[in-house]
Amino acid sequence: MADLDLLSTFVEIYRSGSLTAAAQRRGLTQPAVSGHLARLERELGEPLFTRSSRGVTPTARADALARRVGAHVDELRSALSEVDDREAYAGVVHVAGAVEVMAARVLPALAPLTTRGLRLRVTLGLADDLLAALVNARLDLVVSAVRPVDRAVVATPFVDEEFVLVGAPTLVRTIDRALLAADPVRALAHLPLVAYAEELPIVRRYWRSEFGRRPPNPVAVVVPDLRAVLAAVVAGAGVSALPRYLADPALAAGSVEAAHQAAVPPLNTLYLATRVGGLANPSVALVHGHLMARSREWGVL
Repeated sequence: MADLDLLSTFVEIYRSGSLTAAAQRRGLTQPAVSGHLARLERELGEPLFTRSSRGVTPTARADALARRVGAHVDELRSALSEVDDREAYAGVVHVAGAVEVMAARVLPALAPLTTRGLRLRVTLGLADDLLAALVNARLDLVVSAVRPVDRAVVATPFVDEEFVLVGAPTLVRTIDRALLAADPVRALAHLPLVAYAEELPIVRRYWRSEFGRRPPNPVAVVVPDLRAVLAAVVAGAGVSALPRYLADPALAAGSVEAAHQAAVPPLNTLYLATRVGGLANPSVALVHGHLMARSREWGVL
């Protein structure tokens, strides 16, 4: 069982993408950090990072370990710290993400922190724009649907979204179920699509994941808000792939039905993105740790 020092060092390396930066964050020498990492990799029996001249890149095993232990390490280090947490609750955190997940999950999860004095300033928008604002220090934390590639940004896997293909009952009942089992692309081809953008980002991902190709369907409605996409689907404008957390209430009410049952539902990982060193800010670390803890309760969205 790895001790807290090894895991703390691992988390800092993972978040900063650099042994040097991790050493500075931990107040250790770089050889000590390298030694911690080597010990942890020996205990686990596999490498956690690949080294390059630009720093370190996490392996899939490192992604999984960071997701499991990151928030716990933050909580333990906070509990052992002599710093009064009033400093964290006295701050202002600029947090951002897509409107749908922010409204449905993130802001309700953070509300208890505001009752203790934390102030939130929220920006809504597309991942690429928000990540650029993060790099330029206009934001502190971004809930991102794409994994950041900028070395100035640290991305922690947060939670997975599960997608379901839904349509109004009158449309879904036009699907030939025998053909759906044999040739789902043909069975669904007559159904118009309701999409988030002209590029069909979510619908296209569903078709490629499930059927191995882009959808040939006509596109009836394009609207850049998934709540509006759902409203158009309920009204009978077409079918769409939506995150289950948005579709479930409509499915339960019977206003939409599943147009296709995926054997393994398509998933998309959301990330909590901060600037390198951003978690040294107690208020940002508070929000990050709280969201990671809540994500364990959510499971898959």
